[in-house]
Amino acid sequence: MKLIQTFVILATLLYFLVDATTIPVEHRKREEKDAEERRLEPRKQRPRRLGHRKGWKKKDMGKYFHEPGGSELGNHYDSRFHHGIQDYADRKDTQLHLLRAYLTYFNENKLETWLAHGTLLGWWWNGKMLPWDWDIDTQVSGSTLAYMAKHYNNTYYDYVSKDDPPVKRTYLLDINPASIERERGNGLNIIDARWIDTRNGLYIDITGLSETHPDDQPGVWACKNYHRYQTTDLYPMRETIYEGVIAKVPYAYDRILTQEYHEKALVVTEFQGHRWDPIVKEWLQKSDEELAEEEKEKEAKKKEKEAKKKNEKEEGNAEEDKKKAEEQKKQEVIREKEQKEKEEEEKKAEAKRLEDEQQRMKASDQAVEHTPAAQTETPQNIPNDESKLGEPEIREKSREEHPPADRANGADPFAQQNQPT
Repeated sequence: MKLIQTFVILATLLYFLVDATTIPVEHRKREEKDAEERRLEPRKQRPRRLGHRKGWKKKDMGKYFHEPGGSELGNHYDSRFHHGIQDYADRKDTQLHLLRAYLTYFNENKLETWLAHGTLLGWWWNGKMLPWDWDIDTQVSGSTLAYMAKHYNNTYYDYVSKDDPPVKRTYLLDINPASIERERGNGLNIIDARWIDTRNGLYIDITGLSETHPDDQPGVWACKNYHRYQTTDLYPMRETIYEGVIAKVPYAYDRILTQEYHEKALVVTEFQGHRWDPIVKEWLQKSDEELAEEEKEKEAKKKEKEAKKKNEKEEGNAEEDKKKAEEQKKQEVIREKEQKEKEEEEKKAEAKRLEDEQQRMKASDQAVEHTPAAQTETPQNIPNDESKLGEPEIREKSREEHPPADRANGADPFAQQNQPT
């Protein structure tokens, strides 16, 4: 019996331990308190959702939230409720109550959420939305996101403002079925949930942060769009006021903003057709005259920049042409020098050739000068058949052997022999 009791006690403790780790304490208390009320509350008829279309499966991981597109502004509406682009004033009014309803609903249901990205930057300036920003961004923890998907998905919220007269609107909290996947995947479902104005389709993007790699990167929280934060950057959260409603911001909001937008976003006082007024602490929209004047100044600066760039290009071209001319002149000088050196070498080679030719001719002449002496040998050297010839026959034979050219200089040995002494 005691063994059974011990087993029951251990099982009960294990159940509450698991329950405490999966569901935040405040959520569980709220759920226990309002469980009967929620069960009895009639749910509104929901429109057919794109994510629930026939044949859609989680494993397919196709894009869940769709926008009408067509322009940059068209990407800020949910296709299911889109009826056209709103003007500046209507958009500001829509976003104001969209955000107030969101923060009110999450505060009422004890769901932890905080401001992020451009919405956080607007809070830094004056606790309000940036008037030119079409995006409203918030974040939740991965555990809160899972809890919302289980208990609050497809919830419609009837909002009544505290204004006089009050503003009445209906909003839809829609959780992406792909939010259970905490990695980016194919990138089509980086938005985990949306808070949507059912009148026109404007929405708040809700993204979850999770420790996706607790073993390798403990204390690093990441969303599916590559934004990463340290635990000490986020917690403990700071409670503040945003657009007149209680809100939360990360603990190290300044470091988060400078990392995402750099210091420039915290000091620039003119942006997107608005000017910061430090007296009223508001971003004021510039008048048409101011915008036209700025456009003229911008156009003048653009032309001046283009003219300067053109002059620099022309100067650069002139400088480049000058360098090319100098280089060409330098190459011509080098070529002329090489040509002169080549001619000098050729002259030297020709002179050397002539000198060698003269030496060969001189040597030949010297050889010719010694030839007659060899031919005027004594008669005993003449063959026997010639020894019998008389002097006239020998003279005639000598003339035949030595043409007139050889005797041009009087080289007739017989004539020399007959000269009187």
